[in-house]
Amino acid sequence: MDLGIAGRRAIVCASSKGLGRACALALAEAGCELVVNGRDADELSRTAAEIRSATGVNLHEVAGDLNEPATRERLIAAAPEADILVNNNGGPPFQPFEKIAREDILRGLESNMLTPIALVQALLQGMVSRKFGRIINITSSSVRAPIAGLDVSSGARAGLTAFLAAAARAHVKDGVTINAILPGSFDTNRIRSSLARQAAQRGIPVETARREAEARSPAGRFGQPAEFGALCAFLASAHAGFISGQNILIDGGAISSTF
Repeated sequence: MDLGIAGRRAIVCASSKGLGRACALALAEAGCELVVNGRDADELSRTAAEIRSATGVNLHEVAGDLNEPATRERLIAAAPEADILVNNNGGPPFQPFEKIAREDILRGLESNMLTPIALVQALLQGMVSRKFGRIINITSSSVRAPIAGLDVSSGARAGLTAFLAAAARAHVKDGVTINAILPGSFDTNRIRSSLARQAAQRGIPVETARREAEARSPAGRFGQPAEFGALCAFLASAHAGFISGQNILIDGGAISSTF
């Protein structure tokens, strides 16, 4: 399917690895010009080179922490008339509820709520004036169903979802959509680190912890980043203009719910 976005400009946050990288690659394959971002400049440069080699599209690299206003300013300056914004940022680490401090909550809100809102506010009106825009927020399945130890992440991402819900309805008539993708367990560095921690705590091999985790999924496996990237690219496409204000779960059926 031709997604109808060749030549569109896209900013993909936290895209040097994991799900963000998968989104950047999928958008590049659709012909988008990209601004990619990551904290580690060397890792970001390698990712950008790989995407350029695979797709031939133009990429601009903006290394830095999204929580820093200066990094966000450089992102926007690299594509002030961006047609597509993929909001993504690292989440807080697992932490027992009783050990969460106020400072932890504030850092989580900065990363997973306030930073993406700032980028949306910076770019939304331009999208409205050009009558095309796609804003895609990568949140988490924990917005729909609780995951113990991810309380800060879940709260901040749920806050982002609620904050943008009215704007999604207000601007769909202008050709601008705002949606969220809620990933479950995907085969990324984050899940591998989590499995390693669990295995160490239980004194079992990492491979055993992985097999057990995969067996708990109705799909019998973790998701592949490319599957996530494909969904992101479709929501960014010219065919998705009637989808707005939605929270799309992609978790292999892990959350047991009729609706």
